Amino acid sequence: MNMIAKIDTDTQASEVGSDGTARRWRGRHLAWAALGIAVLGGASWKYWGQTEAQASAAPLAAVGVSAPLARSVTQWDDYVGRFAPSQTVEIRPRVSGAVTAIHFRDGDFVRQGQLLFTIDQRPFQAALAEARASSASARSALLLAQNDYARVQRLSGDDAVSASEVDSLRSRLQAAQAALAGAQARERSRALDVEFTQVRAPISGRVSDRRVDIGNLVAGAEGSGATLLTTVNKLDPIYFNFDASEALYLKSQRDKDNGGAVEVRLQDEAAYNHQGRLDFTDNGLDPRSGTIRIRAVFDNPGNFLTPGLFGNMRLANGGKANALLVPDEAIQSDQARKTVLVVDKDSNVAVKPVELGPIVDGLRIIRSGLVPTDRVIVANLQAAMPGAKVAVKPATIRPAPAPVTPVDSAAPIAAQATFAR
Repeated sequence: MNMIAKIDTDTQASEVGSDGTARRWRGRHLAWAALGIAVLGGASWKYWGQTEAQASAAPLAAVGVSAPLARSVTQWDDYVGRFAPSQTVEIRPRVSGAVTAIHFRDGDFVRQGQLLFTIDQRPFQAALAEARASSASARSALLLAQNDYARVQRLSGDDAVSASEVDSLRSRLQAAQAALAGAQARERSRALDVEFTQVRAPISGRVSDRRVDIGNLVAGAEGSGATLLTTVNKLDPIYFNFDASEALYLKSQRDKDNGGAVEVRLQDEAAYNHQGRLDFTDNGLDPRSGTIRIRAVFDNPGNFLTPGLFGNMRLANGGKANALLVPDEAIQSDQARKTVLVVDKDSNVAVKPVELGPIVDGLRIIRSGLVPTDRVIVANLQAAMPGAKVAVKPATIRPAPAPVTPVDSAAPIAAQATFAR
């Protein structure tokens, strides 16, 4: 206060004049301004001192930690392949002639025995009538020969008929019997020709489009020489063909606990919705590619699956194993290696390199690098820095409600797994 009073007195003394009153007021204002600057400077010093003290006592970052989830899982081996019909038939005519009727629409589902094509029957019906007439004539000749032979049989004991005549009549009877058998065979053949003019589906399945139209002449022959009319594929059940490497074949042969259960997902599906079973393994490996052809069979009651569809298949030959799992979000990348953050007993963050396995229900299998007692950081990862001290709070690892099918590119050959039942 003495310093302020002195400033005020000096200012008043130096500014005495005709307007002395105004100059004295300006001097007082300067004194009050100096006092305000001194007060504000002290408050500012006090404020910054408190901030530094508070910064030095800032709380530690809180992270959620949990032990790895230990579960028994079934590992799956991955394959790719295509669906194929369980039966396929090329429809070709057995007789030649003109097509007079078509009894299906392209792409229909047909049943075994259903009429598909009709070929002109008139020439074959005429041939059948001729064969029936020949059979009737042969039957009449046989009856006459039987009567003649019966008469001489009654007279042979009295030596009224020579032995040569008896032999002749017996021979005529046998010839008539053979002629009748031949005529009946020709009649059955002509009846088959009439039956073959109606081309029917040999199996149940989906028919392709017609390859000929009404009015076209078709040729009947053996094998592929006949005209192709259409094809029919049996779709229930349906096959899935794929090639397995020699290593996976040996692995599957040594682990058959799951009975060859397979699952397939299509290109627009996120989950493996189609379940089947293995039913065929080829009798040898292809020496050029080192693979073996294997086939699975699937029920297809709605005929939704169709031949040629591409699918991703997994085979339950990976076996069951006890595994440690952590959320896939807890995995970090350090150039070429994968790591997780753990908290040691002193609450310091440490980095552990791990070897990854497949994903099962949103959790990543850790093949090596972790032990069941590790405390893995699974929440608030962005606040954890290697070497820093953190505040620990417990967290829980839970499987995702829906399966996650994408697989990390670093995963091994057995690229899928599910929880063992």
